[in-house]
Amino acid sequence: MTNEQLQQYVEQLSLDVFALPFEHKAIFNDRLKTTGGRYFLADHHLDFNRQYLMDLKIFRGIVIHELCHYHLHLRGMGHRHQDSDFKEWLNRYGGLRYSPRLKENEKKMYVYECKKCRTLYRRKRRMNTERYRCGRCRGKIFYKSS
Repeated sequence: MTNEQLQQYVEQLSLDVFALPFEHKAIFNDRLKTTGGRYFLADHHLDFNRQYLMDLKIFRGIVIHELCHYHLHLRGMGHRHQDSDFKEWLNRYGGLRYSPRLKENEKKMYVYECKKCRTLYRRKRRMNTERYRCGRCRGKIFYKSS
């Protein structure tokens, strides 16, 4: 999907779901990593994460979420996540409250095991197995998997 197709999609979705026009710019921002989209208060444009296009149902929920911010802000109503107006509109129009986590953003876990007592150690960072011993039995630790 190109930025022009995204613009048309957002404009049409705004009319179909909210019966209100979307009169600003919607673009893809490939620098977004952990969020599905953003609404900018200053110039009212929307940014979207292209990676969520894999599942169109999720992407539609993200677009509705950002359009809720957009339409509420332009009407002077509560447009922030904690505002009751925003929560009510999300439920009414079927927007997603949070973007689901992408597989690419999940942290890799390193699993180490003691040769003697079979205790498992899960770590976010790699460790030098020659430098450390098991905390229970002082046995040698080896890398099991990630």
